[in-house]
Formats: sequence, structure tokens, C-alpha cells
Amino acid sequence: MKGIRISLSLLLALAAAVPAVAQGTASDPWAATDALGRKVRSYDEAPARRDGKFVAIFYWTWHDVKRHNDDWQVKNITEIVRQYPEAMSDIDHPVWVKSEKTGQYYYWEQPLLGYYLTTDKWVLRKHAEMLADAGVDAVFFDCTNGSNTWKASTEALMETWDQAQKDGVNVPKIAFMLNFGPLPSSRAALRQLYTDIYKPGRYENLWFIWKGKPCIMGYPEALGDDPLDREIAGFFTFRPGQPDYVDGPTRPDQWGWLENYPQHGYVPSTGPDGKTRYEQVTVGIAQNTNPDRKGHCGAFNTKDAYGRNWSIRNGFDPRPDGYLYGWNFAEQWERAFELDPELVFVTGWNEYIAGRWGAPWNGDPFSFVDQYNWVCSRDIEPNAGWGDKGDVYYLQLVDQVRKFKGMTPPEPVSAPKPVRLRKFSDWDDVTPYFSAYKGNTFHRDADGSANLHYVDNTGRNDIVGAKVARDGKYLYFYVETAEALSPKTDPHWMQLFIDVDRDKATGWNGYDFVVNRVSPKGSKARLEKNVQGIWMWEDAAKVKFFAKGNRLVVRIPRSVLGVGGKVDLEFKWNDNMQKEGDIMDFYVSGDTAPGGRFNYVYTAE
Repeated sequence: MKGIRISLSLLLALAAAVPAVAQGTASDPWAATDALGRKVRSYDEAPARRDGKFVAIFYWTWHDVKRHNDDWQVKNITEIVRQYPEAMSDIDHPVWVKSEKTGQYYYWEQPLLGYYLTTDKWVLRKHAEMLADAGVDAVFFDCTNGSNTWKASTEALMETWDQAQKDGVNVPKIAFMLNFGPLPSSRAALRQLYTDIYKPGRYENLWFIWKGKPCIMGYPEALGDDPLDREIAGFFTFRPGQPDYVDGPTRPDQWGWLENYPQHGYVPSTGPDGKTRYEQVTVGIAQNTNPDRKGHCGAFNTKDAYGRNWSIRNGFDPRPDGYLYGWNFAEQWERAFELDPELVFVTGWNEYIAGRWGAPWNGDPFSFVDQYNWVCSRDIEPNAGWGDKGDVYYLQLVDQVRKFKGMTPPEPVSAPKPVRLRKFSDWDDVTPYFSAYKGNTFHRDADGSANLHYVDNTGRNDIVGAKVARDGKYLYFYVETAEALSPKTDPHWMQLFIDVDRDKATGWNGYDFVVNRVSPKGSKARLEKNVQGIWMWEDAAKVKFFAKGNRLVVRIPRSVLGVGGKVDLEFKWNDNMQKEGDIMDFYVSGDTAPGGRFNYVYTAE
């Protein structure tokens, strides 16, 4: 425009002022109901998308050491205590590792994806999608102990997430949390990260930008006064980490990582209305402390520890499975809504392991400090130990993030029209387009922890999108894959699950009908109706379908589905299920669109 000049440096500064968001698959329109019957909120139940609101999560990259010695194997505390309850009162019980000097750590439970290493790109891709689907904007890697930045895991993650972003995944951006003080090890870590990643501009598309610069949780005074350190000092937005759960900020630029309720607001400022505003508030799953520690950090294996079932206002959830309902997590989110910061920092995603330490942490006769059991742990990543309830915290996270950040409206639904099975061009003007992630069906062949090795070759048909059309007589379901479909004779081939009433209380996990549970023959596919809400199905109809190349269309009579004038249903496509009747398999095997427990929603008058 004539008379207006904008420098390149100003344009770059403006572009850096807000974290970049990849254009790709959006999860806001998706529905989900957890195993406790709780629905994640929909657009009608959330505020409109709020600009300037972000969610970060604490992420552990240090599952990267495959230890080999006679005394090291995977040990699960929950399984140990279940089998040997007396071991928790006997420091010398033979079930414990003979010498902790071997570097033994204990899992509180098995992650759903196995006892993986964070160099496993198959797992890292799953994490990218789950976190993106939850609306998480950034992950902060735990580098709070010493100078180790877990380079092998970081490199694997950046390579995997860079490709995921190219495949349409709105991957979280990355940042690092360093020591809780200006230690020499902080300087070493800063220099290594800056030299290896930031100065050469590697994976710049993944950096979490805060206030115009890459964000790092570290103490700038750890740096010296030589040219390199001065360069580093000017490159980052520093937010030193406050370690304590009670004290709150001790300097104006600090951020927290975990606190007791009511949490503090960090980096306060005064808004135009004269009210105090905050950059950051922490939200935790649980806190490893108890009344004896007066809220300060301690062991989790203690009486009255502030576990998942704890609430300052309500005490302990009295239900035997109260740890599943997240009173602690919910109360912490309430405080975040009250303070309404720019960024909510959630602890955490995938720590899972803890060392066994001495009594000074106040455990007796020893202490599991950061993780202990189903109640006293703080991981959101779905786990294998809780069966079909292993994702309840993940879906609770999804729900709260939608409330905090707001949601975008769903795409409009096109008018009714008949669709000819063999004319894919009839779908050109049908909306919405339900997108799915491309490139996530590569196979797994990776070492796990200790002596474990994982292989998963179930990735087959890479589902990338779907549509639904309707007329007065039929519903039509369309799906497409990245490459040509495998033969229809393959087991568990391109299954369509339909929840016609959007009620989890009817059908298997809400799904009232399934197509292709049995591989189709000829031009007809088998439509089956659920029986008794379990994995039991009976024939409902033979329905016509057409598959060619990378596309498949199924035509189902409305009368068979019991769908009248208004259509309001949920559905998903799945290829190559391995564990029939296990809803959690949707997170693991083959390809599922949308992922996990999510469903697409199709609503039309």
C-alpha cells in the first residue's frame, strides 16, 4: 500500500509473536464419551475460540536407556504390591532390586503403548496425534536433573513430529524445562541446546514461541559473560521454574510446574481494566505431598498423600474407584478458570517411573517420590492397567482444554442428495469433510525398556477422510485412504461403527451397528446390530457397497438404522482391529478415524 513501509524484521517479529499453528486435522467437532459415561463438551457447551489462550504439558523424554544387566528388568509397583503386599514394609524384601546403584526404576503402571523408549517413533507419532487431538499447544521436556537433555529422544521426537506436522497433525510445539536454579549444569544444558538446535535453526517449525522468542524454562543468570552466553541470553524468553508446591513465585518472571490448590498466578500484569492478569497457572493431576509435609514435596507412598482422588474442599473421594474421577484435576482446573491465565501448564503426560529412595522423603521404610500407584501418580497418557478406563484422564483433559481455549464451530452440512454408488464425483459437493491423519500406518519395530522389544505390523489402510450423505431413503458413508485399499478379504477390513442415538448406554460403547465386522463378499456387506451392549452382534441387513482404488462407499437404508427425518449420529472407521471387544485397541492397532474413543458427528435436519 502506498505510503506504508514495513521492515522485514518487523514482519518476522509479528510472525513470532504468536506460536505457529499448523493447518491440518481439527478435533473440535469430534465427540467422545469415556468409560464413566462422561461426554467431552461440544461446541454448544463451550465458549467460542478464545485467541491468546494456550495449554502446555510436562513431557518426559528420558525413557531412552535400554539397560542390560542381571539385576534390571521392568518392575511394576502396582503388580508387586498386588502380589507381595508385605514388600512395602520391608526394605530388604527380595522382590526389590538388590542394589539400587544399578539404576533401577519402577513403573507405577504399564503405559497403553507398552514399556516403550522415547526413541520409538511409532509411539512418538501416537503421542503427537493424541496431544494434538486434546488441543495441547506445547510440551516442555523434563531436563530438571543435571545437564542431560536426552538428545537421542529429542532428535527422534523432532524428526517424527516434523513429519507428523507435514501430514496434517497440529503437533504441539517443543520447549525445555531446565534445573530449578542457576546451576552450572543449567549453563551446560543451555549451551548444548542452543548449539545443537536453536542456533542452526533446526526444526524451527516446532519451537514454542513466547513473547516473540523461543521459550525455555531456565535461569538466565546461570550463563556467563562470554560472547556465546550473551548470545544465548538474548535469544530466549526465559521463564525460571519454581519447584515448590506451596510458596508461589519468588521472582516476577517465574513459572510454576505443579502446585497445591489454590494455585498461584505467575507473571502478573495489570490489564486495561485495572485487574491483575497472569501469564501462567499450573494444573496437576496429583501432588506428592501430605499434611505432615505441610504441602511441600515429599513421597507419594504416605498416608493421606494428595492423590488423584483428593480435593482440598471435599477431601478424599469415598468410592473404591475414586481415583478414576479426577477430583484433584477438576479442582485445579477450576482455579485455572478463576485466574484465567494466558497459558495453563499441565503436569503431566508420561513420567510413569520413579526411583525407590530413602526415608528422608517421609516414606516408611523407603520412598517412591514422584510416582507410586493408581491413586498416587500423575500421568495422563492412557495406561493398560485400568482396562477400558485407561483413558479417563485423557478425555478429562480434552474436555477442560475445550472449556479453557474455546471451540470452533463445525462445518455446515450440505443438502440432502442421492448418491450413486459407482460415481465418486457425486461426493464432490458433499460437506462436511471429516479429515483424518495421513502417514500414521508405518510399522513398529523398536526396543522397549529392559529386555523388551515391540513389533506392530497392523498398519495397513491409511484412512485420510470420510463423508456422509443422505436422501429420504438411505444414508451413504464414504471413506478414502492414502493409497489403494487392500483386498476386501483381509480380516477386520474397513469396519464402520455407527452410534445412531449418540447414547453410550445403548450398543457396544455406544455403537449400535457395525459394517464389515465380517469381511464382505460380492457386492454386499454385512450390517450387524449390537446385542446386549457387549461385543455381540446379530445380522441386521446385507447392504450394498462399492470399493475402487482408494475409495469405499456403503449405502444403508434409514429404516434398518431406525433413523427418521433428523439424523444425529456418531461414527468412526477402523481398519485391522486386533482385540475384538476392546475399545482401547482403537488407540493402538491398525488405523482408526478419528483416533481412540473419538467419533465423527453427523447432524442434519
